[in-house]
Amino acid sequence: MSGLSIDNLSLNYGRRRILDSLAAGPLPRGEITALLGPNGSGKSTLLRALSGLTRAQSGKLELDGETLALSASGARSHSVVYLPQALPAGVRLQVLESVLVAYRATRSQGYGTPRNTADDLAHVHGVLQRLGIESLATRSLDELSGGQRQLVGIAQALVRDPQVLLLDEPLSALDLNHQFHVMRTLRSETRHRNMVTVVVLHDINTALRSCDKAMLLHGGRIHGFGTPAEVVTPDRLDQVFGVIARIEPCSQGQLQVSIDGLADRSRVASR
Repeated sequence: MSGLSIDNLSLNYGRRRILDSLAAGPLPRGEITALLGPNGSGKSTLLRALSGLTRAQSGKLELDGETLALSASGARSHSVVYLPQALPAGVRLQVLESVLVAYRATRSQGYGTPRNTADDLAHVHGVLQRLGIESLATRSLDELSGGQRQLVGIAQALVRDPQVLLLDEPLSALDLNHQFHVMRTLRSETRHRNMVTVVVLHDINTALRSCDKAMLLHGGRIHGFGTPAEVVTPDRLDQVFGVIARIEPCSQGQLQVSIDGLADRSRVASR
């Protein structure tokens, strides 16, 4: 089956093990995998390891059966695109220029069919339009709100036509309207482009509603991988997050998590 596979991946910071023998997959093409877990569980580190920005000490990554190097390369930087939680501050480029730069950087590495300037602009405008931010095209990045900047970052990632898209908390600075819009757009783009998309989320209900797969991390280990309904269970929410929770269908039949209280913290900490 095509997709991204993780085999026995381990990563240390000094003597501290952050990721411990992770194995999961394949994370399918055309589907969104939610990366879930409490703060400090290794989610951002895993994304950086998948992107090659942080080198794992051991393990293997495969995309469609082909091995990916554990460190980034020119080909890797084209096929795997990583979007951190926040874009660099103090950038004075206009939105259109910033997305155009990202697009042309990919082409300068020899990927994609050469286009003329008019085609480049049309392609970039199309991405901005699909994200609903074409009205920001002439605005400077340093004038935007945090949520607007996050949407521009997603545009910079999508315009590069990645095979694997890694997003670290892309909804953290967005209001409810834009959260829904971004997830709907990511679902559409993931299917249309047949990408592997991995998204770090803190809102478990968003994962249940909008994602095809889920991976639950805790203490640098995988505590569940499968469909969100298979992974998100009351027992795992107790073990990993220390909460007493119910998972029930809403009036529309969509599963939702309701928190009733805190679990015994001393029992959770001892696990």
